[in-house]
Amino acid sequence: MKILIVSATKLEVESLLNQMEATRHFGSNLMSCMYKKLEIDFLITGVGMVATSYYVGKVLNDTYDVAFNLGICGSFNSNLEIGTVVNIYEDRFSELGAEDGEEFLSLEELKLEGISKIANIKFGSLNQVIEMLPKVTGITVNTTHGNEKSIEKVFKKFHPYVESMEGAAFMFVCESEQIPYVQMRAVSNFVERRNKNNWKIPLAIENLNNKMMEILDSL
Repeated sequence: MKILIVSATKLEVESLLNQMEATRHFGSNLMSCMYKKLEIDFLITGVGMVATSYYVGKVLNDTYDVAFNLGICGSFNSNLEIGTVVNIYEDRFSELGAEDGEEFLSLEELKLEGISKIANIKFGSLNQVIEMLPKVTGITVNTTHGNEKSIEKVFKKFHPYVESMEGAAFMFVCESEQIPYVQMRAVSNFVERRNKNNWKIPLAIENLNNKMMEILDSL
């Protein structure tokens, strides 16, 4: 089985990388590894939608059986405790549209061609470990929310559970290439006025890497 693991930063998958075997480097951001009988490529894209779209589109092909996007995220929902690992089955480019005074209009509302929402309908259930994860909706943004008014506005419009800076871009490429995929993230903070004292990035990364190892051991 051949797997692609995509992450914005090496920090988010470093624990996983340390448990791999026979690691080979191809350039600065692609590593090919073995784990038991699994062939696993790690792709580090850099932060953001543009970099994710470019590098995933460049690397992804039909030799992969499945692709994973691993990372951290912010949660709009206080019921999702910090450290919770989630399966984002639906994601949206929430900033893609137009302003009309105080109102935001999505592509659908503007009746413009394009894709602003991606749902993982075909490939959502790959194994039992993944199926046990909370399934949530997300938004993908260029600017993470840290203003009370903008948080209220985007939540009222789309009702997302979480936000990231890469997820929908990864899903868009996988859907376009028809490669089975999972966007899996761990909550590192709540979406609120920026307060790094409340963030628990090490906990989120630890839980994320542990869950991915559990998945790899189940394949």
